[in-house]
Order: sequence, then C-alpha cells, then structure tokens
Amino acid sequence: MSMTNASAQAAALADKIRSMRFAMFTTVDEQGHLISHPMTNQETDEQGGLWFYTSIHAPLWQNIALQPEVNVSFAQPEDSLYVSISGTAERVVDRERIRALWNPMVQAWFPHGPEDEHVVLVRVAPHAAEYWDSNDSKMVRLFQMAKAAVTGSTPDVDPGEHGTIRLQS
Repeated sequence: MSMTNASAQAAALADKIRSMRFAMFTTVDEQGHLISHPMTNQETDEQGGLWFYTSIHAPLWQNIALQPEVNVSFAQPEDSLYVSISGTAERVVDRERIRALWNPMVQAWFPHGPEDEHVVLVRVAPHAAEYWDSNDSKMVRLFQMAKAAVTGSTPDVDPGEHGTIRLQS
C-alpha cells in the first residue's frame, strides 16, 4: 500500500469515527476468552492509530501483553453508523505523550494526574475497519420497522453503505 493510499485510508477511518469517542475494546484473556471493555478514544493519529488511556493494573493492559490482536467497535445508533476495527495493540509508557493527550475527562478517571506511574497508553494500529452507514433517517427506519412488525414483513429500509477500509497489507 502506497503512503498516499495509506494516508487516505487513515483519513477515511478518522472521518468515520470522529464523532464517536466511546468504543468497546475487545481483548483475549489468559483463558482465551474474549473480553470487552468500554474505552474512550483520545485520538486517531495520522496512521489511523487509536489512542486510549488505561492503568497498568487493568485487565486490558495484561491481556494485550498476552495477545496484542484486538478489536475496537464504535456505534452511533442514532445515525445508524457502526465501525469495527481489527488491529494490533501496543502498550505505551511515554510520559510526554501521556501529558500531551491529557484532558479533564481523563483526570476524572486518574485523579493523580499524568505523572501517576499507573497511567499508561494503548495504541491500536488498525489492520482494517468495516463500517455500516445507513442513509435513511431514524424516523424512516423506525416507521419501516413498525410497519414490518404490523404486516409481518421485513423492513423496507435502505441498507446504506457497507465497506472495508484497509490500513495494512
């Protein structure tokens, strides 16, 4: 994948998730079970990398050490926009970067501030992202679903756009 194409793909991913800060971050635990954690995306960098704060005591931190392949899913149901990102998570202990991304919402979770030795970052380097983006308004979708329930048919809604954004080959 060329640098220009990779940049375009990263920009397309950032555009899709820009309005969705909260995600379910799925890891694999030591027994091989899938575990999902609600997390807040702090930034999507120029390579499409997603940045999250966590604690060195969090199961997420430990799970990434065992198995770095993860999934991060975003949903904005009111707009029928859903994005599922697969990638490799990297544990990052970089005080300068921690301070650079710091904000009042993070302070609420980590009251000792960015110098707290337990506060760390996770960066997810995405391989690919799948998305579903409906063109119909919420009212149209609700009406069609209600109509289908009454008539015993399936909803007549525009399935919208479904696609894949490839970030690594």
